[in-house]
Amino acid sequence: MIAFLVLGPSLLLFGKDDPRVERKSLRILSYNIKHGRGMDGRVDWKRAAEVIRSLSPDLVALQEVDKNCSRSGSIDLTQELAEVLKMEGRFGKFMNFQGGQYGMAVLSRFPVTFHQVHVLPRGAEPRCALEVRVNPGKDWGEIRLLGIHHDWTKETLRSNQCRALLQAVGEKASPVVLAGDFNSGRGSDSVGLLLDAGFQILANSSTNTFPSKVPKIEIDFVMSRNLGFSRFKHQVIEEKLASDHRPVLVELFK
Repeated sequence: MIAFLVLGPSLLLFGKDDPRVERKSLRILSYNIKHGRGMDGRVDWKRAAEVIRSLSPDLVALQEVDKNCSRSGSIDLTQELAEVLKMEGRFGKFMNFQGGQYGMAVLSRFPVTFHQVHVLPRGAEPRCALEVRVNPGKDWGEIRLLGIHHDWTKETLRSNQCRALLQAVGEKASPVVLAGDFNSGRGSDSVGLLLDAGFQILANSSTNTFPSKVPKIEIDFVMSRNLGFSRFKHQVIEEKLASDHRPVLVELFK
């Protein structure tokens, strides 16, 4: 037993989230949770938590997240989810709302070494991108993940937000992941700006994501740039109740 602990898998020595651990795959989830309000009109954030738990993601970009808003029970939804899922959570504020704040969140199984809210040009509502930096292990190194939720009303506004997003990301060669609700399809001008800047949509074919009961459009994506991997697997999860969007899961393999 002693020899096994010393010479066996590094998970036993360091723990599964230690950066020294070899990690050959990485699971990234994007999910617009509509502040926990399901398609039956009932607010129950624990349903969204169970959906997330069932998919075992390493990194999660969440959209439409409340912090102490009356409509969702005046709770800090980011921290509630982080606690029950045993992940780290960070919140990015769009605006004050119903006695609290409304925005987006990121959850991570790895320690968050840095986070920043990048304010984007306003659409119908204020908007931002939420950046976190994590190190999933020696096979991956540091990764920048930016949660996305762009304007839903006009493509010109979304394009303005994408230009500001690209300025915030910069032109460095560091690995970057964008994940979220882009409110535009892959053929749109706004998404085209990201593709022209070197981002790759991590989906081999179009799969509709909204609305969840009978999806008619594809607007939820995971994208990457300068992130080394040998292959990926993309799934749109057939979840119809917990939110009006379906979750998008991408698994990357070294």
